[in-house]
Amino acid sequence: MKKILLLLALTLVSCYNQERTCKDFKTGNFTSETTFDGKKLSSAFERNDSIQIENYNAIIDTFSIRWINDCEYILENVKPKNRAEKKAVHVKILNTKDSKYNFEYSFVGDAKKQFGSVTKL
Repeated sequence: MKKILLLLALTLVSCYNQERTCKDFKTGNFTSETTFDGKKLSSAFERNDSIQIENYNAIIDTFSIRWINDCEYILENVKPKNRAEKKAVHVKILNTKDSKYNFEYSFVGDAKKQFGSVTKL
């Protein structure tokens, strides 16, 4: 009986597929919210297929964007000011709904994941 219930539960979970229409978020104007070291951070950015220009606390940074697939991309600061800004960031869109997506990100090669959300304006 336990095996049947386990099989049924696994079947139901495997049928659940979160919506991911990532192509809708490759270009446009967006706002982003993340939590980093317990602090909530917000920014606004504009993105085309190869460049992302971000405004965070009146500081504007430009990033090159390289899409790995429709739902994953790598961001690299075009003009890094220090060693930390030279690190590329890997972003994976986890799910999408309407004009919003949730994502995870980490520095390339780092196992520690951070999470956030983006809203398309």
